[in-house]
Amino acid sequence: MDLDGGFLVVRRSRHRPQYAHGCVDPCGRKAAGYCPQRRRTNPELSTTKSRAGRRAVGLPEQLVDLLRAHLKAQEGERAAAGKRWEENGLVFADEHGRSPSHRRDWAEWKALLAEAKVRDGRLHDARHTAATVLLILGVPERAVMGLMGWSTTAMAARYQHMVDAVRTDIAKQVDGLIWKPETGRPDDDDDGAAGKAVRAG
Repeated sequence: MDLDGGFLVVRRSRHRPQYAHGCVDPCGRKAAGYCPQRRRTNPELSTTKSRAGRRAVGLPEQLVDLLRAHLKAQEGERAAAGKRWEENGLVFADEHGRSPSHRRDWAEWKALLAEAKVRDGRLHDARHTAATVLLILGVPERAVMGLMGWSTTAMAARYQHMVDAVRTDIAKQVDGLIWKPETGRPDDDDDGAAGKAVRAG
């Protein structure tokens, strides 16, 4: 993150852990994730899936302020942990500098939704929402693809859901192209001929 410049750079992806049994004698657990001697079979972090995924994203000023406050609080956690702190360079780490578990991340996300009194949803749904908001704001598709890390326009079509506000805005724009605006309204005793829209052209 470059908070002075107001942007962050995405270079890596975090993966949900996958496990294999590590027991010599069968432990009786069907799922490897519950094996007492389980071993992880995939890395926690790796480069993004595609070149498009490696990208810079601008940060709104209010978010920069929140991130500065977060990093200051993290300094306090680092001091409290002392030698137990692991320096992994993570922006969002647990109280010992390690990457939080996916289970904990999920629980904190659900708690945020409940506190904000918004509908329940997946964390990934926030990504859908971000793409839709960019569409409403009229951000060009290529710019949206760059921000979201998409490599094909098919991904844009998949994520950018049409919303009522967009449909209404399109209808208004088309309306102005086809008909000239009305110049006046007919009086109550008028036969209705006055003030009708005149066909363009």
